[in-house]
Amino acid sequence: MPDKSVVLVVEDEPFVRELIVLELEDAGFEVVTAESGDEAAYILPKMARIDLLLTDIRMPGKVNGWFLADMARCRRPNLPVIYTSGFSPQHDKEVEDSIFLPKPYRAGEVLNALRQLNLREAAV
Repeated sequence: MPDKSVVLVVEDEPFVRELIVLELEDAGFEVVTAESGDEAAYILPKMARIDLLLTDIRMPGKVNGWFLADMARCRRPNLPVIYTSGFSPQHDKEVEDSIFLPKPYRAGEVLNALRQLNLREAAV
């Protein structure tokens, strides 16, 4: 059986985080979660593998989604990123090979974005 792709989901809204985690796990992904950019910045260096970062842009704490994606790309230069926000994005801050999804979004939109970034579900 192939290894599952690992997605780091960073979302401060518990309901939104739980829904997307369930969808990703049902689709065959391994999911690691963080409630804030600060928590994700702590977790990220400890992760042996990460295939995608899905992050909200505006979160409480010092680390927002823009900065988190930059940090992640310093460690893993080709890491695909999906940004989400209920606010208008500042597109000039997005990293290469990223997609912006405005909130509210549907789980299917996230799965489509993953396919656009060439990240596939594990065969389950």
